[in-house]
Amino acid sequence: MSSSAKGKSQGPSLDRRAWLGALIALPTLFTTACGFKLRGSVSIPYKVIAITGVPSPLLRSDLEMIILTGSDSKVANNAKDADLILEIISEVNSREILAYNAAGQISAYRLNSRVAFQAIDQNGVDVVPESEIYVTRDMDFSVSTVLATDVQQQQFTNAMRMDLSLQILRRISAAAKPRAPAPTGAKPVMGKP
Repeated sequence: MSSSAKGKSQGPSLDRRAWLGALIALPTLFTTACGFKLRGSVSIPYKVIAITGVPSPLLRSDLEMIILTGSDSKVANNAKDADLILEIISEVNSREILAYNAAGQISAYRLNSRVAFQAIDQNGVDVVPESEIYVTRDMDFSVSTVLATDVQQQQFTNAMRMDLSLQILRRISAAAKPRAPAPTGAKPVMGKP
């Protein structure tokens, strides 16, 4: 067997590897260049956030997950250690009948989820005054598939809670003003001191 045959069987050439690497990297480069961000990422200008109030364990878990994985912030166990205090005032989930079929049986439900909250910085200033976010989803229902409907309702409720968590953090992000140091030696505006 010649030495040239051995060289070809050792694997792809360096040029081929470079082309394959470029083909894999280009889509990532193009999506980040156009401003694409993964769903769930939030830019929050606070380094440490405490979650207080009365969130359900599942809402608290979703908020913590988004903060820890989708931002540069951390979650504090104690409000004294936080730059921002996110207080969950109330959380209400409900289901109402949306429609009946011709036989008078329920054919659709509307799932509702509502969270009231406020966000306060470490100086006691309202970043987001008491606010409410409300999410609804419509769900078809059939008497013959009750168990499947229960599973579907749980999936909708989980998705709605995650959506609420993301909306809360986006509202905080939009309301938070960048903290810049006070200018020294600033000139008065329009003759005012």
